[in-house]
Amino acid sequence: MASRLERFEAVARKIVALPPREAEPSLHPFDTRNIHPGLPAKVRQLFDDGYFAEATFEAFKFLDKTVERHSTLTDSGYKLMMAAFSETSPKIALNALKTTSEKDEQQGYKFIFAGGVLAIRNPRGHEHSVVDDPDNCLDHLGFVSLLLRRLEQSGFV
Repeated sequence: MASRLERFEAVARKIVALPPREAEPSLHPFDTRNIHPGLPAKVRQLFDDGYFAEATFEAFKFLDKTVERHSTLTDSGYKLMMAAFSETSPKIALNALKTTSEKDEQQGYKFIFAGGVLAIRNPRGHEHSVVDDPDNCLDHLGFVSLLLRRLEQSGFV
């Protein structure tokens, strides 16, 4: 009867003789982070080429133009977001605006859209020294994706 050591050795030798496992195809970071597929191809190309701050900036420009198109306003950036998502007379209503909760949601998203433009897009559009790493860029693109999906949920985009 074989000892435990001999059985272990036999199993180990069989494993070594197995052919190497096929590498599973790796997913693009946009797929693993569920980045919105409607973003322009330029965003992904900039990301793939290592231009992370520029990819973020392009994604926010796309968001800005999307809000501008649906609101029919001619402003951009902060002023556009504050007017488009106004809880008293919105150009883009994200819900029925009947209850306090719905009005609070509208006001909250107004600030989220405007804050994203101020805090994330503007430094990348006005400063030449902004450098992002891939994870930071993917966080920004995920944020833009969230906002685009919220517009879609409300019938826009």
